[in-house]
Amino acid sequence: MLYLRLVYESFQFAWQALRSNLLRTVLSLLGVTIGIFAIISVFTIVDSLERSIRDSMSFVGERIIYVEKFPWIFSDHSDVPWWKFMQRPPATMREYKYMEEQLENAEGVALVSRRGGNTFKHRNNSMSGIMLQGVTKDFNKVAEVPIEEGRFFTQQEVDGSRNVIIVGAEVAENLFPNSSAVGGDIRIRGQKFKVIGVMEKQGAGLFEGMPTNDKNAYVPFGAFGKMFAGGPRGIQPVLMIKGLVDDVGLQNLEYEVKGKMRTVRGLKPYQEDNFAINRSEMMADAIGEMFSIIGIAGWVIGGFSILVGGFGIANIMFVSVKERTNIIGIQKSLGAKNFFILFQFLFESVFLSLIGGGVGILLVSLITFIPMGTLEIILTPGNILLGLGVSVVIGVLSGIIPAVIASHLDPVIAIRSK
Repeated sequence: MLYLRLVYESFQFAWQALRSNLLRTVLSLLGVTIGIFAIISVFTIVDSLERSIRDSMSFVGERIIYVEKFPWIFSDHSDVPWWKFMQRPPATMREYKYMEEQLENAEGVALVSRRGGNTFKHRNNSMSGIMLQGVTKDFNKVAEVPIEEGRFFTQQEVDGSRNVIIVGAEVAENLFPNSSAVGGDIRIRGQKFKVIGVMEKQGAGLFEGMPTNDKNAYVPFGAFGKMFAGGPRGIQPVLMIKGLVDDVGLQNLEYEVKGKMRTVRGLKPYQEDNFAINRSEMMADAIGEMFSIIGIAGWVIGGFSILVGGFGIANIMFVSVKERTNIIGIQKSLGAKNFFILFQFLFESVFLSLIGGGVGILLVSLITFIPMGTLEIILTPGNILLGLGVSVVIGVLSGIIPAVIASHLDPVIAIRSK
């Protein structure tokens, strides 16, 4: 009960200070409000951007290793001349079958070829700018292929290189506006393909031109090869290998893939790798590093405002100690301990800081209602707790010195003060 009464009295003192000097208090808390608003708004927008970018790049997949000619991050291979990358051989069907049989740390292996900018036709309807991919039978084990209507390829269709196709939702809507696309025919480069599946609608990504399943289509790998030439100057396939869930960081899979690729390509111990191993985590790490820098900038910008606000709250507390010196003396003469006085002023300082921080968070929440196209701004509970936590820390730091001074006042001298 003593602590509850202490909190209640501290709350009364803080509220009285807020009401009696409203303009002074508001101006002093403005720095905390602006600072919390700057930090939390930056973090909220950064989190929303990062989430949207990661969602837009879902086509990269999770726990997937890509074996191809070029590395995604060239800074790690700055000592290798560019022409050596060009001379590297692309992945082959023989290598795909070897990896499929030999790998022990893989959940699935697929060989994929891609070609963008394709035009699909159905009767009088046509659509351009479609990404067409030729895939092997276990592609749906490696990458996500969310079928809404129809089915995925059968083993016989892939082995026989049959002209069957799975299309995205936008492709189906444009070519088959008044009927189901499943069972219909689509012409691609003069060849007719039968639609056996339609994928779920994914929606627009954050950046225009980012690949999405809506403008995507899959055909068996052999059927793709009948339309597009392969080889060094043609379409070059990529090996996609999905790791096991318990393989943290895909380290076991990466070591195994590297060894198997060197074996199947007959590389001697002294020869360097003629392939690149890229992981989906590389892109995620690059995105994380970029946004961490933006987050630091938010801390720096908001930190100056919070510093000003902290001095403002400290000023309020020093004035409050001066105005209530007589009351402090009476409290101590009636038996109030030093920690009671200390807690009283600290609570008042934290309460005032929380008001400023709460207003800043409220302003950030208003940003979430502003329409920003495909970018959805969400104020997460984590950012709310961060804002309140920073406000508490600022309140403690701003009020600790005035509170210590108040708690160590001599009761006789304090009572006689005016």
